[in-house]
Amino acid sequence: MRTLLLAAPFAILLSNLAWSDSWPQWRGPNNDGVSDDKNLPVEWSPTKNVQWRCELPGQAGATPVIWDDRIFLTSSDGDDLVLICVQRNDGKKLWQRKVGSGNQDARAGEGNSASPSPSTDGEHVWCFFGTGILGCYTIDGQEVWKRDVNDSFGKLDIQFGMTSTPVLDGDHLYLQLIHGPMRFDDQTRTGKVIKLDKKTGKTVWEIDRITDAAFECKHSYASPFVYRDDQRSFLVVHGADCITGHDLQSGKELWRFGQLNGPTKINPKDNDPTFRFVASPLVVPGMIIVPTAKEGPVVALKVNDDLRGDCSSQQSVIAWTSPRTPDVSIPILVDGLIYMLHKDGRLQCVDSKTGKEIYFSRTYTGQHRSSPIYADGHIYFQSNDGHCTVVKPGPKLEIVATNAMDEPITASAVTTDDVLYIRSYKALYAIKKP
Repeated sequence: MRTLLLAAPFAILLSNLAWSDSWPQWRGPNNDGVSDDKNLPVEWSPTKNVQWRCELPGQAGATPVIWDDRIFLTSSDGDDLVLICVQRNDGKKLWQRKVGSGNQDARAGEGNSASPSPSTDGEHVWCFFGTGILGCYTIDGQEVWKRDVNDSFGKLDIQFGMTSTPVLDGDHLYLQLIHGPMRFDDQTRTGKVIKLDKKTGKTVWEIDRITDAAFECKHSYASPFVYRDDQRSFLVVHGADCITGHDLQSGKELWRFGQLNGPTKINPKDNDPTFRFVASPLVVPGMIIVPTAKEGPVVALKVNDDLRGDCSSQQSVIAWTSPRTPDVSIPILVDGLIYMLHKDGRLQCVDSKTGKEIYFSRTYTGQHRSSPIYADGHIYFQSNDGHCTVVKPGPKLEIVATNAMDEPITASAVTTDDVLYIRSYKALYAIKKP
Protein backbone atom coordinates (compact mmCIF):
# COMPACT_ATOMS: atom_id res chain seq x y z
CA MET A 1 0.00 0.00 0.00
CA ARG A 2 1.30 3.44 -0.76
CA THR A 3 2.01 5.89 2.04
CA LEU A 4 0.56 9.32 1.25
CA LEU A 5 1.73 11.14 4.35
CA LEU A 6 5.47 11.22 3.71
CA ALA A 7 5.85 14.46 5.61
CA ALA A 8 3.77 13.37 8.59
CA PRO A 9 5.22 12.98 12.06
CA PHE A 10 7.47 9.95 12.53
CA ALA A 11 5.04 8.06 14.77
CA ILE A 12 2.28 8.34 12.18
CA LEU A 13 4.65 7.23 9.44
CA LEU A 14 5.60 4.16 11.45
CA SER A 15 1.92 3.38 11.95
CA ASN A 16 1.27 3.52 8.20
CA LEU A 17 4.27 1.32 7.48
CA ALA A 18 2.96 -1.26 9.95
CA TRP A 19 -0.23 -1.33 7.88
CA SER A 20 1.61 -1.76 4.58
CA ASP A 21 0.43 -5.37 3.98
CA SER A 22 -3.01 -5.00 5.49
CA TRP A 23 -6.39 -3.37 4.96
CA PRO A 24 -7.12 -2.28 8.56
CA GLN A 25 -10.35 -0.35 8.13
CA TRP A 26 -13.13 0.39 5.67
CA ARG A 27 -11.21 2.53 3.16
CA GLY A 28 -7.80 0.92 3.59
CA PRO A 29 -4.55 1.99 5.26
CA ASN A 30 -4.75 5.57 4.00
CA ASN A 31 -8.54 5.86 4.20
CA ASP A 32 -8.78 6.65 0.48
CA GLY A 33 -9.70 3.29 -1.08
CA VAL A 34 -6.40 3.11 -2.98
CA SER A 35 -3.98 0.16 -2.99
CA ASP A 36 -0.59 -0.45 -4.56
CA ASP A 37 -1.29 -4.17 -4.95
CA LYS A 38 -0.36 -5.71 -8.31
CA ASN A 39 -1.22 -8.77 -10.35
CA LEU A 40 -4.91 -8.73 -9.49
CA PRO A 41 -7.58 -10.52 -11.55
CA VAL A 42 -10.05 -8.59 -13.68
CA GLU A 43 -12.23 -11.57 -14.58
CA TRP A 44 -13.93 -14.04 -12.27
CA SER A 45 -17.21 -15.83 -11.55
CA PRO A 46 -18.59 -17.82 -8.60
CA THR A 47 -16.08 -20.51 -9.61
CA LYS A 48 -13.50 -18.96 -11.96
CA ASN A 49 -10.35 -17.60 -10.26
CA VAL A 50 -11.87 -18.25 -6.83
CA GLN A 51 -9.14 -19.28 -4.39
CA TRP A 52 -11.71 -20.05 -1.70
CA ARG A 53 -15.26 -19.29 -0.61
CA CYS A 54 -16.30 -18.95 3.04
CA GLU A 55 -20.01 -19.32 3.72
CA LEU A 56 -21.39 -16.61 6.03
CA PRO A 57 -24.26 -16.96 8.52
CA GLY A 58 -26.33 -14.04 7.24
CA GLN A 59 -26.42 -10.90 5.14
CA ALA A 60 -24.48 -7.71 5.83
CA GLY A 61 -22.97 -4.73 4.03
CA ALA A 62 -19.93 -4.35 6.28
CA THR A 63 -16.61 -4.38 4.43
CA PRO A 64 -14.03 -6.92 5.70
CA VAL A 65 -10.70 -5.78 7.19
CA ILE A 66 -7.38 -7.61 7.01
CA TRP A 67 -4.26 -7.90 9.12
CA ASP A 68 -1.54 -10.43 8.29
CA ASP A 69 -3.15 -13.88 8.12
CA ARG A 70 -6.59 -12.89 9.44
CA ILE A 71 -9.72 -11.34 7.99
CA PHE A 72 -12.36 -9.83 10.27
CA LEU A 73 -15.94 -9.07 9.30
CA THR A 74 -19.29 -8.52 10.94
CA SER A 75 -22.55 -10.18 10.01
CA SER A 76 -26.08 -10.95 11.02
CA ASP A 77 -26.86 -14.47 12.16
CA GLY A 78 -30.63 -14.54 12.48
CA ASP A 79 -31.39 -12.07 15.26
CA ASP A 80 -27.78 -12.04 16.44
CA LEU A 81 -25.02 -9.61 15.41
CA VAL A 82 -21.66 -11.32 15.20
CA LEU A 83 -17.95 -10.72 14.65
CA ILE A 84 -16.17 -13.35 12.55
CA CYS A 85 -12.49 -14.15 12.00
CA VAL A 86 -11.44 -16.00 8.84
CA GLN A 87 -8.03 -17.44 8.03
CA ARG A 88 -6.67 -15.63 5.01
CA ASN A 89 -4.85 -18.44 3.20
CA ASP A 90 -7.72 -20.95 3.04
CA GLY A 91 -10.94 -19.19 4.13
CA LYS A 92 -11.37 -21.35 7.21
CA LYS A 93 -13.51 -19.71 9.89
CA LEU A 94 -11.35 -19.43 13.02
CA TRP A 95 -14.00 -18.07 15.37
CA GLN A 96 -17.35 -16.30 15.62
CA ARG A 97 -18.52 -14.18 18.55
CA LYS A 98 -21.99 -12.87 19.32
CA VAL A 99 -21.62 -9.16 20.06
CA GLY A 100 -25.29 -8.25 20.35
CA SER A 101 -28.79 -9.08 19.20
CA GLY A 102 -31.80 -7.33 17.74
CA ASN A 103 -30.71 -7.23 14.10
CA GLN A 104 -33.06 -5.13 12.00
CA ASP A 105 -33.34 -5.28 8.22
CA ALA A 106 -34.08 -1.99 6.50
CA ARG A 107 -36.25 -1.86 3.41
CA ALA A 108 -35.11 -3.89 0.38
CA GLY A 109 -31.53 -3.10 -0.58
CA GLU A 110 -30.95 -0.65 2.26
CA GLY A 111 -28.91 -3.00 4.49
CA ASN A 112 -29.30 -4.12 8.09
CA SER A 113 -27.72 -3.64 11.51
CA ALA A 114 -24.43 -5.18 10.31
CA SER A 115 -23.59 -2.30 7.97
CA PRO A 116 -20.76 -0.41 9.77
CA SER A 117 -17.35 -1.94 9.04
CA PRO A 118 -14.89 -3.15 11.68
CA SER A 119 -11.29 -1.97 12.13
CA THR A 120 -8.11 -3.57 13.48
CA ASP A 121 -4.57 -2.71 14.56
CA GLY A 122 -3.28 -6.27 14.44
CA GLU A 123 -3.77 -6.83 18.17
CA HIS A 124 -7.45 -5.97 18.58
CA VAL A 125 -10.51 -5.58 16.39
CA TRP A 126 -13.33 -3.10 16.96
CA CYS A 127 -16.87 -3.58 15.68
CA PHE A 128 -19.94 -1.35 15.70
CA PHE A 129 -23.52 -2.26 14.82
CA GLY A 130 -26.55 -0.21 13.84
CA THR A 131 -28.23 -1.10 17.12
CA GLY A 132 -25.58 0.95 18.96
CA ILE A 133 -23.44 -1.92 20.30
CA LEU A 134 -19.70 -1.20 20.08
CA GLY A 135 -17.15 -3.81 21.09
CA CYS A 136 -13.43 -4.55 21.23
CA TYR A 137 -11.99 -8.05 20.89
CA THR A 138 -8.52 -9.54 20.69
CA ILE A 139 -7.59 -11.04 17.36
CA ASP A 140 -8.18 -14.43 19.03
CA GLY A 141 -11.79 -13.51 19.81
CA GLN A 142 -11.59 -12.61 23.50
CA GLU A 143 -13.86 -9.75 24.54
CA VAL A 144 -11.93 -6.76 25.93
CA TRP A 145 -14.80 -4.29 26.37
CA LYS A 146 -18.28 -3.57 25.09
CA ARG A 147 -20.67 -0.66 25.44
CA ASP A 148 -24.02 0.53 24.12
CA VAL A 149 -23.93 4.07 22.71
CA ASN A 150 -27.68 4.40 23.34
CA ASP A 151 -26.98 4.40 27.08
CA SER A 152 -24.13 6.91 26.89
CA PHE A 153 -25.03 9.34 24.13
CA GLY A 154 -28.79 9.18 23.61
CA LYS A 155 -31.09 6.63 22.02
CA LEU A 156 -30.49 6.26 18.30
CA ASP A 157 -33.41 7.51 16.21
CA ILE A 158 -32.59 7.11 12.54
CA GLN A 159 -34.80 5.80 9.75
CA PHE A 160 -32.63 3.02 8.27
CA GLY A 161 -30.37 2.25 11.23
CA MET A 162 -27.00 3.77 12.14
CA THR A 163 -24.51 2.77 9.42
CA SER A 164 -21.68 5.19 10.29
CA THR A 165 -18.32 3.42 10.65
CA PRO A 166 -16.06 4.65 13.50
CA VAL A 167 -12.58 5.67 12.37
CA LEU A 168 -9.52 4.23 14.12
CA ASP A 169 -6.61 6.66 14.48
CA GLY A 170 -3.65 5.93 16.73
CA ASP A 171 -4.92 5.02 20.21
CA HIS A 172 -8.45 6.27 19.67
CA LEU A 173 -11.77 5.66 17.96
CA TYR A 174 -13.86 8.56 16.67
CA LEU A 175 -17.62 8.30 16.15
CA GLN A 176 -20.29 10.56 14.74
CA LEU A 177 -23.88 9.96 15.84
CA ILE A 178 -26.21 12.33 13.97
CA HIS A 179 -29.93 11.55 14.13
CA GLY A 180 -33.31 12.62 15.53
CA PRO A 181 -37.10 12.27 15.22
CA MET A 182 -38.25 12.37 11.60
CA ARG A 183 -41.27 14.56 12.30
CA PHE A 184 -41.99 18.08 11.13
CA ASP A 185 -43.52 18.99 14.49
CA ASP A 186 -40.50 17.78 16.49
CA GLN A 187 -37.38 19.92 16.24
CA THR A 188 -35.29 17.93 18.73
CA ARG A 189 -32.19 16.37 17.25
CA THR A 190 -29.00 14.64 18.40
CA GLY A 191 -25.58 15.45 17.02
CA LYS A 192 -22.70 13.87 18.88
CA VAL A 193 -19.02 13.66 18.00
CA ILE A 194 -17.14 11.28 20.28
CA LYS A 195 -13.56 10.23 21.01
CA LEU A 196 -12.95 6.93 22.81
CA ASP A 197 -9.86 5.27 24.21
CA LYS A 198 -9.51 2.23 21.98
CA LYS A 199 -8.03 0.04 24.75
CA THR A 200 -10.73 0.67 27.35
CA GLY A 201 -13.71 2.07 25.46
CA LYS A 202 -13.84 5.00 27.88
CA THR A 203 -14.97 8.38 26.61
CA VAL A 204 -12.11 10.85 26.14
CA TRP A 205 -14.48 13.60 25.02
CA GLU A 206 -17.92 14.09 23.54
CA ILE A 207 -19.26 17.28 22.01
CA ASP A 208 -22.64 18.38 20.75
CA ARG A 209 -22.73 19.20 17.06
CA ILE A 210 -25.43 21.82 16.69
CA THR A 211 -27.35 22.28 13.43
CA ASP A 212 -30.73 23.53 12.20
CA ALA A 213 -31.38 20.40 10.14
CA ALA A 214 -35.02 19.30 10.14
CA PHE A 215 -37.05 16.17 9.42
CA GLU A 216 -34.92 13.49 7.63
CA CYS A 217 -32.00 15.91 7.22
CA LYS A 218 -31.24 15.21 10.89
CA HIS A 219 -30.09 11.73 9.85
CA SER A 220 -26.55 11.03 8.70
CA TYR A 221 -25.38 7.61 7.54
CA ALA A 222 -21.92 8.92 6.62
CA SER A 223 -18.68 8.10 8.44
CA PRO A 224 -16.07 10.40 10.00
CA PHE A 225 -12.51 10.62 8.70
CA VAL A 226 -9.26 12.02 10.06
CA TYR A 227 -7.63 14.63 7.84
CA ARG A 228 -3.86 14.88 8.19
CA ASP A 229 -1.07 16.57 6.26
CA ASP A 230 2.33 17.97 7.27
CA GLN A 231 0.76 21.11 8.78
CA ARG A 232 -2.59 20.18 10.31
CA SER A 233 -4.87 17.40 11.41
CA PHE A 234 -8.54 17.32 12.38
CA LEU A 235 -11.62 15.10 12.38
CA VAL A 236 -14.08 15.53 9.50
CA VAL A 237 -17.77 15.03 10.37
CA HIS A 238 -20.45 14.95 7.67
CA GLY A 239 -24.20 15.27 8.19
CA ALA A 240 -27.26 17.42 8.98
CA ASP A 241 -26.84 19.81 6.02
CA CYS A 242 -23.19 20.64 6.76
CA ILE A 243 -19.64 19.33 7.09
CA THR A 244 -17.39 20.27 10.02
CA GLY A 245 -13.81 19.90 11.19
CA HIS A 246 -12.96 19.18 14.84
CA ASP A 247 -9.82 19.39 16.95
CA LEU A 248 -8.54 15.89 17.68
CA GLN A 249 -7.50 16.75 21.23
CA SER A 250 -10.63 18.53 22.43
CA GLY A 251 -13.37 18.00 19.86
CA LYS A 252 -13.75 21.75 19.44
CA GLU A 253 -15.32 22.73 16.13
CA LEU A 254 -12.61 24.37 14.02
CA TRP A 255 -14.58 25.04 10.86
CA ARG A 256 -17.99 24.53 9.33
CA PHE A 257 -19.20 24.54 5.74
CA GLY A 258 -22.96 24.67 5.21
CA GLN A 259 -25.17 25.80 2.30
CA LEU A 260 -25.33 22.17 1.19
CA ASN A 261 -29.13 22.02 1.29
CA GLY A 262 -30.75 24.66 -0.91
CA PRO A 263 -31.83 27.17 -1.87
CA THR A 264 -28.32 28.57 -1.54
CA LYS A 265 -25.51 29.72 -3.79
CA ILE A 266 -23.94 26.28 -3.50
CA ASN A 267 -27.21 24.41 -3.97
CA PRO A 268 -29.82 26.56 -5.76
CA LYS A 269 -32.47 23.83 -5.69
CA ASP A 270 -35.29 24.10 -3.16
CA ASN A 271 -34.62 23.02 0.40
CA ASP A 272 -35.28 19.28 0.59
CA PRO A 273 -36.57 17.89 3.93
CA THR A 274 -35.28 14.41 2.96
CA PHE A 275 -31.73 15.61 2.26
CA ARG A 276 -29.89 13.06 4.44
CA PHE A 277 -26.20 12.32 3.87
CA VAL A 278 -25.21 8.73 3.11
CA ALA A 279 -22.07 9.15 1.00
CA SER A 280 -19.01 10.01 3.10
CA PRO A 281 -16.47 12.67 2.09
CA LEU A 282 -13.20 11.83 0.38
CA VAL A 283 -10.36 13.20 2.50
CA VAL A 284 -6.95 13.56 0.81
CA PRO A 285 -4.04 15.90 1.56
CA GLY A 286 -5.00 19.43 0.54
CA MET A 287 -8.62 18.71 -0.33
CA ILE A 288 -11.94 17.38 0.95
CA ILE A 289 -14.46 16.21 -1.64
CA VAL A 290 -17.91 16.70 -0.14
CA PRO A 291 -20.85 14.73 -1.60
CA THR A 292 -24.38 15.58 -0.57
CA ALA A 293 -27.61 13.76 -1.45
CA LYS A 294 -30.47 13.36 -3.91
CA GLU A 295 -30.06 16.07 -6.60
CA GLY A 296 -27.59 18.11 -4.56
CA PRO A 297 -24.05 19.18 -5.46
CA VAL A 298 -20.51 17.99 -4.76
CA VAL A 299 -18.22 20.62 -3.25
CA ALA A 300 -14.42 20.42 -3.30
CA LEU A 301 -12.98 22.23 -0.29
CA LYS A 302 -9.41 23.48 -0.16
CA VAL A 303 -7.67 22.80 3.14
CA ASN A 304 -5.97 26.15 3.70
CA ASP A 305 -5.72 28.90 6.31
CA ASP A 306 -9.17 30.22 5.39
CA LEU A 307 -10.80 26.94 6.39
CA ARG A 308 -11.84 28.15 9.86
CA GLY A 309 -14.99 29.26 11.63
CA ASP A 310 -18.17 29.34 9.57
CA CYS A 311 -16.68 29.44 6.09
CA SER A 312 -19.88 28.58 4.22
CA SER A 313 -19.63 31.79 2.18
CA GLN A 314 -15.85 31.85 1.94
CA GLN A 315 -15.04 31.48 -1.76
CA SER A 316 -11.32 31.00 -1.04
CA VAL A 317 -12.00 27.55 0.45
CA ILE A 318 -14.03 26.32 -2.54
CA ALA A 319 -11.95 24.70 -5.26
CA TRP A 320 -15.01 23.85 -7.37
CA THR A 321 -18.57 22.60 -7.27
CA SER A 322 -20.37 20.03 -9.40
CA PRO A 323 -24.16 19.83 -9.79
CA ARG A 324 -24.19 16.01 -9.58
CA THR A 325 -23.55 13.94 -6.45
CA PRO A 326 -23.25 10.25 -5.63
CA ASP A 327 -25.99 9.39 -3.17
CA VAL A 328 -24.30 6.45 -1.39
CA SER A 329 -20.76 5.70 -2.60
CA ILE A 330 -17.69 7.62 -1.45
CA PRO A 331 -15.64 9.28 -4.24
CA ILE A 332 -12.14 8.07 -5.13
CA LEU A 333 -9.10 9.94 -6.51
CA VAL A 334 -6.81 8.34 -9.11
CA ASP A 335 -4.08 10.20 -11.01
CA GLY A 336 -5.70 13.63 -10.79
CA LEU A 337 -9.21 12.44 -11.64
CA ILE A 338 -12.07 11.94 -9.20
CA TYR A 339 -14.50 9.11 -9.83
CA MET A 340 -17.97 9.17 -8.29
CA LEU A 341 -20.21 6.13 -8.54
CA HIS A 342 -23.90 6.98 -8.65
CA LYS A 343 -26.52 4.64 -7.23
CA ASP A 344 -27.93 3.83 -10.68
CA GLY A 345 -24.56 2.60 -11.95
CA ARG A 346 -23.45 5.72 -13.79
CA LEU A 347 -19.83 6.68 -13.20
CA GLN A 348 -18.92 10.36 -13.08
CA CYS A 349 -15.33 11.45 -13.74
CA VAL A 350 -14.16 15.01 -12.99
CA ASP A 351 -10.84 16.80 -12.95
CA SER A 352 -9.70 17.08 -9.31
CA LYS A 353 -8.28 20.60 -9.76
CA THR A 354 -11.09 22.25 -11.71
CA GLY A 355 -14.13 20.02 -11.24
CA LYS A 356 -14.61 19.90 -15.01
CA GLU A 357 -16.72 16.88 -15.87
CA ILE A 358 -14.81 14.48 -18.13
CA TYR A 359 -17.63 11.98 -18.52
CA PHE A 360 -20.85 10.80 -16.87
CA SER A 361 -21.62 7.37 -18.30
CA ARG A 362 -23.50 4.19 -17.58
CA THR A 363 -21.58 1.13 -16.43
CA TYR A 364 -23.82 -1.75 -15.32
CA THR A 365 -27.55 -1.02 -15.07
CA GLY A 366 -28.44 -1.83 -11.49
CA GLN A 367 -28.44 -0.32 -8.01
CA HIS A 368 -25.01 0.26 -6.45
CA ARG A 369 -24.27 0.77 -2.75
CA SER A 370 -20.61 -0.31 -2.59
CA SER A 371 -17.80 2.22 -2.83
CA PRO A 372 -15.11 1.87 -5.51
CA ILE A 373 -11.51 0.94 -4.80
CA TYR A 374 -8.44 1.33 -7.02
CA ALA A 375 -5.66 -1.24 -7.40
CA ASP A 376 -3.34 -2.56 -10.12
CA GLY A 377 -4.47 -0.03 -12.71
CA HIS A 378 -8.19 -0.66 -12.30
CA ILE A 379 -11.22 0.61 -10.40
CA TYR A 380 -13.43 -2.09 -8.84
CA PHE A 381 -17.01 -1.79 -7.63
CA GLN A 382 -20.08 -4.02 -7.15
CA SER A 383 -23.85 -3.73 -7.66
CA ASN A 384 -26.60 -4.82 -5.29
CA ASP A 385 -27.43 -7.80 -7.51
CA GLY A 386 -23.84 -9.03 -7.58
CA HIS A 387 -22.33 -7.65 -10.78
CA CYS A 388 -18.69 -6.63 -10.26
CA THR A 389 -17.46 -3.97 -12.67
CA VAL A 390 -13.79 -3.35 -13.50
CA VAL A 391 -12.98 0.01 -15.09
CA LYS A 392 -9.70 1.33 -16.45
CA PRO A 393 -9.16 4.88 -15.14
CA GLY A 394 -8.63 7.69 -17.59
CA PRO A 395 -10.46 10.46 -19.48
CA LYS A 396 -12.65 7.96 -21.36
CA LEU A 397 -14.84 5.31 -19.77
CA GLU A 398 -13.35 1.90 -20.51
CA ILE A 399 -15.11 -1.07 -18.94
CA VAL A 400 -12.61 -3.92 -18.74
CA ALA A 401 -14.97 -6.56 -17.38
CA THR A 402 -18.36 -7.11 -15.73
CA ASN A 403 -18.36 -10.23 -13.57
CA ALA A 404 -21.63 -11.74 -12.35
CA MET A 405 -21.46 -13.29 -8.87
CA ASP A 406 -25.22 -13.97 -8.64
CA GLU A 407 -25.29 -12.99 -4.96
CA PRO A 408 -26.31 -9.61 -3.49
CA ILE A 409 -23.33 -7.33 -2.69
CA THR A 410 -23.31 -3.99 -0.88
CA ALA A 411 -19.87 -4.19 0.79
CA SER A 412 -16.82 -2.65 -0.85
CA ALA A 413 -14.03 -4.87 -2.17
CA VAL A 414 -10.66 -5.01 -0.42
CA THR A 415 -7.26 -6.24 -1.55
CA THR A 416 -3.87 -7.21 -0.22
CA ASP A 417 -0.99 -9.39 -1.49
CA ASP A 418 -2.42 -9.88 -5.03
CA VAL A 419 -5.77 -11.21 -3.78
CA LEU A 420 -9.11 -9.46 -4.20
CA TYR A 421 -11.67 -10.10 -1.46
CA ILE A 422 -15.37 -9.64 -2.16
CA ARG A 423 -18.06 -10.06 0.46
CA SER A 424 -21.58 -10.93 -0.69
CA TYR A 425 -24.66 -11.44 1.47
CA LYS A 426 -23.92 -15.18 1.38
CA ALA A 427 -20.14 -15.59 1.43
CA LEU A 428 -16.66 -14.10 1.48
CA TYR A 429 -14.62 -14.80 -1.66
CA ALA A 430 -10.86 -14.71 -2.20
CA ILE A 431 -10.23 -14.07 -5.90
CA LYS A 432 -6.78 -14.56 -7.38
CA LYS A 433 -5.13 -15.08 -10.72
CA PRO A 434 -4.18 -18.74 -11.37
